Amino acid sequence: MVQRDGDASLDAAFVLKWIRELASQIREQRDYLTQLDAAIGDADHGINMDRGLSQAISVLPDAQGRTPGEILQAVGRTIINTVGGAAGPLFGGGLRSAGKRLGDRPTFDAEDLLAAMRAGLESIQALGAASVGDKTIVDAYVPALEAFERELRAGRDLASATARAREAAEEGMRSTIPLQARKGRASYLGPRSVGHQDPGATSTALLFAALERATRTRPAATRERP
Repeated sequence: MVQRDGDASLDAAFVLKWIRELASQIREQRDYLTQLDAAIGDADHGINMDRGLSQAISVLPDAQGRTPGEILQAVGRTIINTVGGAAGPLFGGGLRSAGKRLGDRPTFDAEDLLAAMRAGLESIQALGAASVGDKTIVDAYVPALEAFERELRAGRDLASATARAREAAEEGMRSTIPLQARKGRASYLGPRSVGHQDPGATSTALLFAALERATRTRPAATRERP
């Protein structure tokens, strides 16, 4: 029988591709992210995220022979240690928790990825105490995760699940524009935060876009089973 892409084993090479794609997209959008943050934050989100992901990329050569979970944990720790403000602990902590959820297994599947991403969200919410509607990372992350799970439950493959997750993350990102911030630095502005897209939600959309890209560019995963 043919193994569906969504059932295929993912490995360290996939995680490395995902992180490199994320770093590339953050680099490309660095100035835009900083402009978004200039309107409702400290005008350093893009700079900080680029610095953290660039540092994470620099440690990836040392990740050879490490498991997917270990790589995500290492990347998360690097981001925590190098990204300033709340973004470092939130994004880095989320990736580190996702890595811990994967454990020390050499490969994982789409269901494991869902569980890992859910662990990442739980970490973010535990630290930031944010819910959907607060104009934060969570506004993009929650709908992305829900879309990813819906696709898997409907029997769709990994490519479809990551594509729908990316679309939902982008919709969640845009949904922050009319919101008044209730958490983070932007909440200090009160009504003045309305009309601006949240930079953290934007970076989260890039995280899921990078995941989709890593899925689409990996070697074909369908193969015949005995």
